[in-house]
Amino acid sequence: MPARILIVEDEEALSILLKYNLEAEGFDVSASGSAEDAELQIEEELPDLIILDWMLPGLSGIELCRRLRSRKNTKKVPILMLTARGEETERVRGLNTGADDYMVKPFSVPELMARVKALLRRVNPEIVSDILVAGELELHRLTHRVYRAGTPLDLGPTEFRLLEYLMQSPGRVRTRTQMLDAVWGRDIYVEERTVDVHVGRLRKILSKPGDRDPIRTVRGTGYAFDESF
Repeated sequence: MPARILIVEDEEALSILLKYNLEAEGFDVSASGSAEDAELQIEEELPDLIILDWMLPGLSGIELCRRLRSRKNTKKVPILMLTARGEETERVRGLNTGADDYMVKPFSVPELMARVKALLRRVNPEIVSDILVAGELELHRLTHRVYRAGTPLDLGPTEFRLLEYLMQSPGRVRTRTQMLDAVWGRDIYVEERTVDVHVGRLRKILSKPGDRDPIRTVRGTGYAFDESF
């Protein structure tokens, strides 16, 4: 699945511009106009990267950055900070607070895209890689093909998206709600039981009798791709 990016920017025109360009690059993008709303969104679904404006109404971007870095679940999420402040002391302050990178407005959109990809590649190369490899499994994003020990597997579109979503974060437990949002979309109502049905189908395709099952069930929560597979 594409990397999830959260834009926290109160300047609506800029937020729309960034969202348009990031989605054109294939990212899953959501936006927020305040730090308070961003915190709620992050609580619901952890993004893979945050683009954060320094100056926000209410709680500032620099304070939100500080809060995120103090929490266990968000301390390693890459943060790209946007600001009109170009002085060296301000750039140093932003980086010392925990931002991973820093861009001064106005900025080049292509350069921002390059920096976003570089940050994602640094933290989790699988997010931007065209081919995901784990054990005997190979998933090719561009051609939508999956192989186990060199043998092609016939996956439907939903099973392919499920496997991609799980493989890009080995060992990370995904709840059924998260899987529904990522694979079916937030605007479509699908029962959580549907996830179990499709995971069952995916398992049958991936593993013949005697093969090791790469998908781990986490009782009462959801599923994870076995990091030791």
